[in-house]
Amino acid sequence: MATLCSTSAFACTHVRAQTNNSSCIVLANRISESVQTEHTSRAERKRRDSFGMFDGYDSCSEDTSSSSSSDESEEEVAPLQSSLPIIKNNGQVYTYPDGKSGMATCEMCGMVGVRDAFYSKTKRFCSVSCSRSYSSNSKKASILARLQVGKPPTKKAKVLQKQPLVAKLAAYAQYQATLQNQAKTKAAVPVEGFSWGNYINSNSFTAAPVTCFKHAPMGTCWGDISEGVRVEVPNTDCSLPTKVFWIAGIVKLAGYNALLRYEGFENDSSLDFWCNVCGSDIHPVGWCATSGKPLVPPRTIQHKYTNWKAFLVKRLTGAKTLPPDFSQKVSESMQYPFKTSMRVEVVDKTHLCRTRVAVVESVIGGRLRLVYEESEDKTDDFWCHMYSPLIHHIGWSRSIGHRFKRSDITKKQDGHFDAPPHLFMKVKEVDTAGEWFKEGMKLEAIDPLNLSAICVATIRKVLADGYLMIGIDGSEAADGSDWFCYHATSPSIFPVGFCEINMIELTPPRGYAKLPFKWFDYLRETDSIAAPVKLFNKEVPNHGFHVGMKLEAVDLMEPRLVCVATVTRIIHRLLRIHFDGWEDEYDQWVDCESPDLYPVGWCQLTGYQLQPPAPQSSRDSQSSSSKQKKKAKSQQYKGHKKMTSLQLKEELLDGEEYSFLQGASDQESNGSASYYIKQEP
Repeated sequence: MATLCSTSAFACTHVRAQTNNSSCIVLANRISESVQTEHTSRAERKRRDSFGMFDGYDSCSEDTSSSSSSDESEEEVAPLQSSLPIIKNNGQVYTYPDGKSGMATCEMCGMVGVRDAFYSKTKRFCSVSCSRSYSSNSKKASILARLQVGKPPTKKAKVLQKQPLVAKLAAYAQYQATLQNQAKTKAAVPVEGFSWGNYINSNSFTAAPVTCFKHAPMGTCWGDISEGVRVEVPNTDCSLPTKVFWIAGIVKLAGYNALLRYEGFENDSSLDFWCNVCGSDIHPVGWCATSGKPLVPPRTIQHKYTNWKAFLVKRLTGAKTLPPDFSQKVSESMQYPFKTSMRVEVVDKTHLCRTRVAVVESVIGGRLRLVYEESEDKTDDFWCHMYSPLIHHIGWSRSIGHRFKRSDITKKQDGHFDAPPHLFMKVKEVDTAGEWFKEGMKLEAIDPLNLSAICVATIRKVLADGYLMIGIDGSEAADGSDWFCYHATSPSIFPVGFCEINMIELTPPRGYAKLPFKWFDYLRETDSIAAPVKLFNKEVPNHGFHVGMKLEAVDLMEPRLVCVATVTRIIHRLLRIHFDGWEDEYDQWVDCESPDLYPVGWCQLTGYQLQPPAPQSSRDSQSSSSKQKKKAKSQQYKGHKKMTSLQLKEELLDGEEYSFLQGASDQESNGSASYYIKQEP
């Protein structure tokens, strides 16, 4: 089956050689001459064609001297036990010939190509399938040939309907014109000219690996795809009218994107290019052989080697390539269970204390555009990921005692149906029988209306199943309409003293004048107690993020936007996300497992629009840009302005001493030693 890759290459050779009438005559003479003067030995030809594409693929070898070649044997190579396939030195690779070995015409399909790459001893056929189809009249052989190359015409029809060279040239001219027209109409222009590849290369950035994002496509099955892995990609350094391929190696990885370099360029980076590894044009080594696609060396290095097959054998033997089912895994990982017209309960964006019914309007890359059920013109919408803690199944609010806004619509609209409960993200079960959170307890929490701030907060209500209603001290509405719901295991709530220990600025209550803020004083003044440390989530996964890594992140204040972003700080499992080109006040604290973080290239893969960084030229006028962005973010409370500095000094007071928390992540400078905090009576 590997021999089928030569068919298209022959067509390319035929087209390129016939650029005018005189070249047609020369080509015809060369075809006649080459058919009569072939003397290449079978053993030599086998050595030249022998090369394994990757484990598990069949390799075909010639086993007869007859022109029919009907007894070709197939040898199957058992795959190695490896996370990525290892390329072995057996099988066949077909490259675009240099045209010096003469031309030949396939007696089965009429295809014209370089004689040396033709099949069988007498060079009468372009592939195994043509040889078998020509020589066998059995139904079995006919079916086999159709499986190998599609559905070729019968021997009689094909031989009698061979097209003259002039007709083929005319077809080529028409095909080339079609390609040019398609190129003009399908040319895609990146948003504002932004390119992840150029952005990373010009600044020597690094990107968070795909394995950091378990919710993203291929996040759990990325394997050890890394630098040095070989793939087959389209050859853009080629003037042929048809799409041809060549082997390239991964030079650098940035999320889904890979910087590729064609084999043969060694240290020459002049033709390096970025490509999405999960794209449709990336294939494992061996795909061309099994799909009937030609491998053609780039024109720039076409004459660098006289024996490309020997070169590939030397370069690729022992190298890694993508798994043979890689594209299938990509497709499967991009299948999403949520469908349009499903009904869910989602937070009311105008009153965080309650939920409303919304309908799934669209699904892009697992992100849902939800339209509130009462919105007649479908403009009142909300964006979130399908694994977001903000969406729940119908009936969830009633089951835990959460406030819920009843819809004015008395019955479901036609076609709408409730999303099954099993589709939603499950929270960790908690034991509320013993010591548990109580109303009035103090804690620290990320303000959902100002995600750059961790604020002094209070538990206002304890719901069922471990859910808590929390309010930000000093800015709560009298009716509690700005309370928000967090689960007890949420990574967005912290015990008292978390910010001080980890050198994070804590936002004190609005109007609180006794600064710098001290928890012990505040607890005494408000006659309240701190929530027990042991009730908080202390799990810190090995997330793989590092400071400075690039990624694509949702602006949770404008959740329809996915922006170019950077990890600027890591505290345990908490990440500080900075939106490139914007001021620090728009940074957001996000959990390392948040479904609102994505690898570089996610937008391109899913078809979602990426928001590029603010242009460098406009950063001098950042203040005006900030005002515009504030206005666009709707009129929501954004918390206090950042103080210039809030010196948090450890008070050495008398009293009981207790172990509190580990320090910041070992990726931070403050180490991981145990810290202590003094507690006043």
